[in-house]
Amino acid sequence: MKYYEITVDTTSEASELVADILTEAGSNGIGIYDPKDLLELSANGVIWDYMDEHLINDDGKAQVKGYFPVDGFESVKALIDEKLDFLRTNCPFDFGSLDVSKTVVDDNDWVESWKENYKPIHAGRITIVPEWIDYIPQDGEHIVKIDPGMAFGTGEHESTKMCLQLLQALGIEGKSVIDVGTGSGILALASAKLGAKFVEAYDIDDNAVKSAKANAMLNDLSDKLKVDNANLLDKTTGKFDIVLANITADVLITLSATLGDYLKNDGVVIISGIILKREDDVKNAFINAGYKIIERVNMGEWVAFKLGK
Repeated sequence: MKYYEITVDTTSEASELVADILTEAGSNGIGIYDPKDLLELSANGVIWDYMDEHLINDDGKAQVKGYFPVDGFESVKALIDEKLDFLRTNCPFDFGSLDVSKTVVDDNDWVESWKENYKPIHAGRITIVPEWIDYIPQDGEHIVKIDPGMAFGTGEHESTKMCLQLLQALGIEGKSVIDVGTGSGILALASAKLGAKFVEAYDIDDNAVKSAKANAMLNDLSDKLKVDNANLLDKTTGKFDIVLANITADVLITLSATLGDYLKNDGVVIISGIILKREDDVKNAFINAGYKIIERVNMGEWVAFKLGK
């Protein structure tokens, strides 16, 4: 189905008012793009390991986007213009230019474009294959079929590739594995494919849990994987041979204090998702918690570690 994407140039102060106008006009979803939000989150202690500095500025400008069916849009556009004119006349603070631009979008375009560009990803003995592609495996090749949906994890990111590299170097057959922050379930599925006895996978995000469960079914591994919604290790019991955590530096630092409670004496921890500038922070946190670094892997701007007690 085709839609008009309507973009209104405004200010941080007036963005909510503009969003209300587009909502009242019948928009199928609203997007507010305001750099001030990032600045406020950063000031309140919410930190990303990696962020494009160009996203952060404090010029007060913002954009509001709305989506409307092409059919019958003329009357909708007239209503939007009327309400924006009212805002120009009555708004007591800076509302910006309120310039309106229009782009035709198709709700299937991005899906098909993404599918066209997402090809099988080879990572040692593991090959991650989009579920819509027919792929014939080579001898010794383990296929992980994947449909990421709304969850993080297609296998393309360096942090995932490093985990798969470290994971395959282990003797994983017959071992117990837990994947903390599983996303789409790639690492949990790869563990099962490589011969793990059983795997538990947790994520705090509902979409990730749904995606991981669907991918377990896609690979006929639902009986071998336990996938559940949990904040890190909140629902975890027992001890595991292998602990996987491909998250972010700050979350890994938090986990360092308690992760050992779920690790067998001769167990191994694989951590990833660490941007280079946070490497020392994470490494020191785990060393202080009694871990030793067995192996370090680096790809691009990212680092992963294999750790033991």
